[in-house]
Amino acid sequence: MIEESEVARLPEPTGIGLVAPFDFALDRELWRWLPDHVGLHTTRLPYLPEPVTVQLASALGNPHGVRRATRDVLAPEPRAVAYACTSGSFVDGAAGEAALVAAMLDAGAPSAVTTSGALVAALEQLRVRKVAVITPYVDDVTGRLLDYLAEFGYSTCASFGLGLLGDIWKMSYSDVLRAVAGVDPTGADALFVSCTNVPTYDLIEPLERHLGIPVLTANQVTMWAALRAARVTGFAAPGRLFAGRDEDVPAA
Repeated sequence: MIEESEVARLPEPTGIGLVAPFDFALDRELWRWLPDHVGLHTTRLPYLPEPVTVQLASALGNPHGVRRATRDVLAPEPRAVAYACTSGSFVDGAAGEAALVAAMLDAGAPSAVTTSGALVAALEQLRVRKVAVITPYVDDVTGRLLDYLAEFGYSTCASFGLGLLGDIWKMSYSDVLRAVAGVDPTGADALFVSCTNVPTYDLIEPLERHLGIPVLTANQVTMWAALRAARVTGFAAPGRLFAGRDEDVPAA
């Protein structure tokens, strides 16, 4: 028979709500960032039959759509809701990202984060000023990311975009490594790999050892920020970012 005192010592079950783009395919990777007592409640934005351009990113980042989707994940009472789309949260700049957070809070989320907002918080946490950037996007979309970072005072010393207009979720670890080889990180304080549909979990620590700088990725920063917003601490995960994640940094 299990003693009640043993049960009382178990972590309290906690939920995180997730709003993802219609083509998001890396649910399993996101679960790997979570301790066993944290559940992920996921919903997707409506399907849009368009290539991955600035226009699609703006449509995915529409605050009205994100507000509606946020309501869909509130029934199991998550402690935080994350909007897990990098391009959709940077395409309209800092004001656009702030509007998404406001929309999620207005829908009833107890706290809210976005991937691009999480990136800025992670750069601040690691005291990064110069960043090298890898994206799967066409140049126009990559340019919006660099502009977004510049709004917060972060300079991009190198960037490399793969020019993909679709099927980003089909990228392999080998594809990511080839992209890393295409950028010169000299002078960078960190490397950022953009897009929540790019797999990176098992590459972060090897790349950090190889490059000698922190490696940040879209799914990593999203889940780091979501766990922080949900007040989940003491969980080890790949990368220097998680090494200091017990520090108290407020979330929206």
